Amino acid sequence: MRLPFDTSDTLLARAAWSRIAEPGEESAGAAVASLGPGEALDWLCHAVENPHALPPHVRARVEGWATRLPGLDSRRELEVLARLGGYTILPGEDGWPAPLDDLGPASPFLLWVRSDHAIPLEWPPGGAVSIVGSRASTRYGETLAAELALGLAEDGVAVVSGGAYGIDAAAHRGALAANGAPTVAVLAGGVDRLYPAGNEELFRRIIAMGAVIAEAAPGSSPGRHRFLARNRLIAALTSGTIVVEAGLRSGAISTANHAGRLLRPLGAVPGPVTSAASAGCHHLLREAQATCVTSVAEARELIAPLGQVPVQEPLLGTGLLDGLAEDQSRVLDALPVRATAEIDSIARTAGLSPAEVRSALGLLELTGRVRRSGNRWARVAS
Repeated sequence: MRLPFDTSDTLLARAAWSRIAEPGEESAGAAVASLGPGEALDWLCHAVENPHALPPHVRARVEGWATRLPGLDSRRELEVLARLGGYTILPGEDGWPAPLDDLGPASPFLLWVRSDHAIPLEWPPGGAVSIVGSRASTRYGETLAAELALGLAEDGVAVVSGGAYGIDAAAHRGALAANGAPTVAVLAGGVDRLYPAGNEELFRRIIAMGAVIAEAAPGSSPGRHRFLARNRLIAALTSGTIVVEAGLRSGAISTANHAGRLLRPLGAVPGPVTSAASAGCHHLLREAQATCVTSVAEARELIAPLGQVPVQEPLLGTGLLDGLAEDQSRVLDALPVRATAEIDSIARTAGLSPAEVRSALGLLELTGRVRRSGNRWARVAS
């Protein structure tokens, strides 16, 4: 059979494969990588007419792809994209995210993009991070997702997520509030179907300030299996993935698993131990699959190249006796909290001689920890 367009045109051929094959279908990716997109289409058209010459496992795949050949015309889908103001990016072109090549034969044939920017997928110097989580989120999770995205975007880090309700939407909104680095939503269906429809206004803001992308051709419906395949793109696109809130069977765990297989850094935000919404995060942490992330600084450290971001020391409160020699510590501890005391009283409580007490009080006075009133001494309120 013959197709109604020039199969030697790389763009048309890759667009056709994005319609024929399911996202992430490695057998199609291997055929395109081995033969080239146009030659692979010609082989498919020939194989459809001669199926009995094929091995059984190849014949089954060819018969599946053949169901999408009637009426196939990539030119129509490119026209739909053009009417939406979108464009395509092919592997090897300017703007193609090179990390996607780590997916090997599961890499997309091309990206369909809607954006008001020329090439939004050239990440800013700060890199990019994926922030994902459950649709059935809590206020706690949504607040943390937005705060992490806002802080990272202000630091020049692009935020990638899936545009879904819950944690995804909160992450996109946080990044948009920064009005700095772009945010990118990766769709499971075509870019002409902004799904879920309830987030359409959010998607339009993302298009204005970042990009909405998909690997499936326009008109493709966002089926459940395509959401699972889409998750590998979210993991592959960025320098690391952070799961903010997820149940044990959440799609965000699928994204986390893809990040692990791709050897991308993986972080998880802990939640209340009684919350089923955080059970997936706790599982990742318990199994040492993810690093605990509780702040923007820790998220930045997660995705930064080794040695580029200093390790953040935990914030510790300053203790009353921190940094004091033993005598000074005992004297300060012996002083009453809200009253004054004479040297002999302090000495009895501290178990020191009056001379040792006087010496320690002198040093404590120099550092502003105690004050003298006549022959009595008191702590200085901190």
